[in-house]
Amino acid sequence: MANHVKSDAPTLKSSTLPRSEPLPWETPKPAEEDPEAPQRLKKILASPSYRPADQDLDFLYQDDLRFFRLQVDFLKAERLLQENKIIHTIVVFGGTRIKEPGGAKRKVEALQAVLENRPDDPDLKRKLAIAERIYAKSGFYNVAREFGRLVGESGEGPSDCSCVIMTGGGPGMMEAANRGSYDVGAKTVGLNINLPYEQFPNPYITPDLCFQFHYFAMRKLHFLLRAKALVVFPGGYGTFDELFETLTLMQTRKIQQVPVILVCEKYWNQAFNIDFLIDEGVVDPEDRALFWYAETAEDIWQGILDWHKINGNPLF
Repeated sequence: MANHVKSDAPTLKSSTLPRSEPLPWETPKPAEEDPEAPQRLKKILASPSYRPADQDLDFLYQDDLRFFRLQVDFLKAERLLQENKIIHTIVVFGGTRIKEPGGAKRKVEALQAVLENRPDDPDLKRKLAIAERIYAKSGFYNVAREFGRLVGESGEGPSDCSCVIMTGGGPGMMEAANRGSYDVGAKTVGLNINLPYEQFPNPYITPDLCFQFHYFAMRKLHFLLRAKALVVFPGGYGTFDELFETLTLMQTRKIQQVPVILVCEKYWNQAFNIDFLIDEGVVDPEDRALFWYAETAEDIWQGILDWHKINGNPLF
């Protein structure tokens, strides 16, 4: 049997209890003992070497610590996506300049009013022509919004996070898709990027799921990690970047194939002529099967559901 020895030592209830007498390091060396001590201490406290490493941005942003910044850039979003139980995503890309029809129409009318006073201004005529083409494509804002609604209502309803809309977080087509899910009370994700010029997230992203990345690479990784489909509306360089990178990864079998839907066949046939590339021999005919076209929200969503069902992995 073990011997039980009664201890008379007091039990410390908390290490944060205030002390009746301060420890030596709790008070600075007084000037009475060394007149130059306060000034020396001031310099020490202001030195970057004294700054805690996790609060020292000059230290953290050194080139040889890029690996660490990459890790935390990825990990913060990953942790919050897991905490919010986001399982699968439907990723929506598209141009930031294609606004909702009302705003696009007002831009056209404003330019028309200015042109009445400057009818021979070639630059103004060009701006009006572009604004009219943007207005013609603005109907796809409503398509993206309706698609976001369909995804938001899928599964067991808006509270079901097994499949949610994820966008780049900006305006235009991305805003529309986030907005559609927001309209029905579903969670929706936005992956913003830190740019030299201010970039504001659209107001329809779930606050706890609105991220800002420093590295494009980490942002792109999160776009694809949970993706069950990519829906690509008309857009510019950024849209092309995400689209072609994804097609390349699927073509080279670096990632599993997911449905890729290009919305507005007329636009994409001019912007990206796959038949020309096949005829030129720079891609194979089978690479044409990596995507298809659609025009309506219903066709996009039904195509995604059918693709997963046919491939033996239904979304729901």
